[in-house]
Amino acid sequence: MSGETHAIDVSGRAEGAKMKQETFLPDDYRPAEDEPFMNDRQLEYFRIKLINWKNELLAGSRDTIEGLQDNTRNIPDVADRASEETDRALELRTRDRQRKLVAKIDAALRRIDEGEYGYCEVTGDPISLKRLDARPIATMTLEAQERHERREKVHRDD
Repeated sequence: MSGETHAIDVSGRAEGAKMKQETFLPDDYRPAEDEPFMNDRQLEYFRIKLINWKNELLAGSRDTIEGLQDNTRNIPDVADRASEETDRALELRTRDRQRKLVAKIDAALRRIDEGEYGYCEVTGDPISLKRLDARPIATMTLEAQERHERREKVHRDD
């Protein structure tokens, strides 16, 4: 660890609350198994990760909206028009998935605020740090998620 710390402006709290907070985490900080689970540094690490992810998604949405507004032109060729409409529909579906992802990010930020982040909603067990780092919106341990998906598959196949 380099020991260097940098102030990071963290805003965009769950449900759009306007609250600014400064935190000091080393640039190379990564949650480790040998520290207390969901201590202040880990919570702040995941809060920053979630807020940055949300900001990226929202910036992409703004770009899409601007692009769709700019591309409202009359295309005389039927094939070209159909192709453009297909592209638009695909882009809108992608943005809808990202909108749902933003809602899951907001829910994860709420769980941080409420002290519930990092614990499985089914078993109450800690979710592994590796899983949370890979999927910070995870609400279940890997084992609970796999059981849930197996049950879903069984019900789908009926």
